[in-house]
Amino acid sequence: MLGRLDEAETLVGWLEERGRTLDRASALGAAARCRGLLAAAAGDLASAMNELEQSLAQYERVQIPFEYTRTLLALGSTQRRSKQKAAARATLTSALAGFEELGAAIWADKARKDLARISGRAPSGDELTPTERRVAELVAEGRSNKEVAATLFVSVRTVEGHLAKIYGKLGVRSRTALARRLLQ
Repeated sequence: MLGRLDEAETLVGWLEERGRTLDRASALGAAARCRGLLAAAAGDLASAMNELEQSLAQYERVQIPFEYTRTLLALGSTQRRSKQKAAARATLTSALAGFEELGAAIWADKARKDLARISGRAPSGDELTPTERRVAELVAEGRSNKEVAATLFVSVRTVEGHLAKIYGKLGVRSRTALARRLLQ
């Protein structure tokens, strides 16, 4: 940003206005991510995380996996700066997986470096990661693996891999049992 935050704010405002006028989720997602980055640069990490969450919501409306994953990286970095270690670790792990799936090696390396900056121990292996929880919730809603993959911008194989881990962690063997377990 080179310290030109006011100019950036003006450009983001224009992008956001055009996105709203044309109802373009891609523009609204980009604008929200930029607002999040601007807030983070100003030290307002709570507002930054809020904007980045809004960006993710916009990118769920339109399938642009790279931009969705870039937003995950920004959110994870902001969570790390906010000392939300567990959330940051989970978000950055999802970003890393997304970049690896997309073949974006340079971006995957950025996610790896950010993950390495989180101090403390990684969580134990018996709790669901945020990505696993999201997959489990979508499956519990009755969605097929293909529908879950499309929603999360991953391959069907990735969904199947997550489901195998989820079933093992929760001790269930079917989609029905998974849905019941999540309702508890």
